[in-house]
Amino acid sequence: MNEKTVAGLQCSEVLALLSEYLDHELDSAMVERVEGHLLGCPNCERFGRSFGSMVVSLRRDSIASESVDSELVMRLLTQIDRLTTEA
Repeated sequence: MNEKTVAGLQCSEVLALLSEYLDHELDSAMVERVEGHLLGCPNCERFGRSFGSMVVSLRRDSIASESVDSELVMRLLTQIDRLTTEA
């Protein structure tokens, strides 16, 4: 993937900030920049949507279940690693 700069952020910077963005840990100025990048970069928008869906699903499942299957965790981490390497 070609590194793009949109809204003052490069793709790699946005990917590094996605967890904090989803956890509402960024200040409003950084939220604007991340959202601006996601709106202007189809690759990051697609990855961010997938990543966000996965995080929501994991949170929902962790609330519903007392324990998490370690094999499932390893498969998810492998998938995240593969997706971030492709991005």
